[in-house]
Amino acid sequence: MATLEALNAEYAQYTDEFNRLWKEGNKPERLEEMKKRLQELKKQITVAKAADGGAKEAGKKERLLLKTPKGTRDYGPGEMFCREHIERTVKECFILYGGAQLDTPVFERKDILAGKYGEDQKLIFDLEDQGGEQLALRYDHTVPLARYLAMSGGTNTQSKLWQVGKVYRRDNPVMSKGRMREFSQADFDISGQWDTMIPDAEVLSLVCKILTRLEVGDFTVKINHRKILDGIFEVCGVPPARIRPISSAVDKLDKLPWSKVKEEMVVEKGLDEAAADKIGEYVKHKGSRDLLERLLADEQLVVNKSAKAGLDEMVLLFDYLDAYGITGKMSFDMSLARGLDYYTGIIYEAVTEASAPPGLNADATASIPVAPPKPRAKKFVADGEEEIDESTVGVGSIAAGGRYDNLVGLFATAAAGDEKKKAQGLPCVGISIGLDRIFALLWPKWAERGMRTKEVMAFVMSAGDGLLKERMELVQELRDAGISADFLAKRRPKGMNAQFAAGERDEVPFAVIIGGDELKSGIVTVKEQRWQITNGKKTKVESEDKGAQVKRVDLVQHIRSSGVYQLWASGKMIDV
Repeated sequence: MATLEALNAEYAQYTDEFNRLWKEGNKPERLEEMKKRLQELKKQITVAKAADGGAKEAGKKERLLLKTPKGTRDYGPGEMFCREHIERTVKECFILYGGAQLDTPVFERKDILAGKYGEDQKLIFDLEDQGGEQLALRYDHTVPLARYLAMSGGTNTQSKLWQVGKVYRRDNPVMSKGRMREFSQADFDISGQWDTMIPDAEVLSLVCKILTRLEVGDFTVKINHRKILDGIFEVCGVPPARIRPISSAVDKLDKLPWSKVKEEMVVEKGLDEAAADKIGEYVKHKGSRDLLERLLADEQLVVNKSAKAGLDEMVLLFDYLDAYGITGKMSFDMSLARGLDYYTGIIYEAVTEASAPPGLNADATASIPVAPPKPRAKKFVADGEEEIDESTVGVGSIAAGGRYDNLVGLFATAAAGDEKKKAQGLPCVGISIGLDRIFALLWPKWAERGMRTKEVMAFVMSAGDGLLKERMELVQELRDAGISADFLAKRRPKGMNAQFAAGERDEVPFAVIIGGDELKSGIVTVKEQRWQITNGKKTKVESEDKGAQVKRVDLVQHIRSSGVYQLWASGKMIDV
């Protein structure tokens, strides 16, 4: 067995050679071989270190590395307050639109997930064999929902179902942009037989409502239609077997310039260059009804059955978008393709200015004539993956989805065991909200505006003697009335200053003070407290006000009726 010293030397040599070859941009097969060897060496080094450490320091435990797994992170109280606000707002909108909640397991049978995600299949987290079942962590909520509907017989017509939870993808994470291996998504899906494009418009109205309420800033919902896109590919000469791979390449136009996307289609996926150039002429277009009218006037396109069906549906959709008053938020964008295999109709994704990589216009189609940026040398990190420069990556879409009419039927047919006999499908359309990506956008604003980290509304204090039991009783009264309250867990606090300091750490807006005389007369003192941002720092607003005398029986109403309570209860800073 090689020594630890020899393994480290070989690892360093391979790493240097890998980086050199990568910078030269050639010999991809050799790079892949070296990556596998580096991963093997890393495992051998780990074993050798354990053996070497055991020999040198028998009985001494190896130091524990305190860190979260790659692509995951912890969230502190302040961050969780923001995340809870996001999730609560999304759920309220789901309910507002008539949805009912669903929950599915965080892991599925591997064969349920297999073959549903196209080129992203490699990003699924496999689990070891558990009790005879090959399992995998769920990649999204859509496939588990389709499995649930198929298990229900596929007859659950006209349902609106939503679910919120963690999903997992073995991708290279960009933590600062909310792009992780474990992240939260919120899905809303409408299933069943509805009149054409009505549920599709309903979902688009929902996503606009959510993003507006969350105050993410200016956003655009890019929309396209898979039938139109497939028709364009057919008209441009793409063989049927290559339509999905070519669609996956086009979907990268929000991250890469056209020259790189064309190179992938021609060099990697074997498409004729002339066909790629024809596709480029179509996917550069974006607009609204004006684009729809231009496409309807394209004689070569409208004779294609798939494209004509998609265009007719888009005519209906724009009428409904007008009724919802959201047409101005839509961009009919021919570069939008959505890489997942299961989409069959309308597709969409919501983007903001932060969605695109820095230096690449948020409108991906604007990058078509632009030359590709010069490649930057990337570091090769120890786990066998290239290190990503986070400054060159955008947040990506913050919500996305579309229509998938065949997925439930696909499961039902597979379950019947007779591929020749096609089971009845259940049409579905839905949206997935990227909660972590929205958090990446909102958290800096929350921190800048001095948003709270807790929802405690009242801090009960005692003047003079500790009055522990009396403080407990008053805290309980407030809690029973639905007002979040707390107190300093000391029998005899060291004066009022210690109690005020404890309440101020959580920026509690109401100090409720009791004393011996006040208890006898049924009165409490209520002092409102405020904070403000000064020169980028949050400070308490000092006041000479000693507080108001309030009858104890009126305390709850006094707090609830206060403007301070109304503003703080929303989780927002008072003075900004």
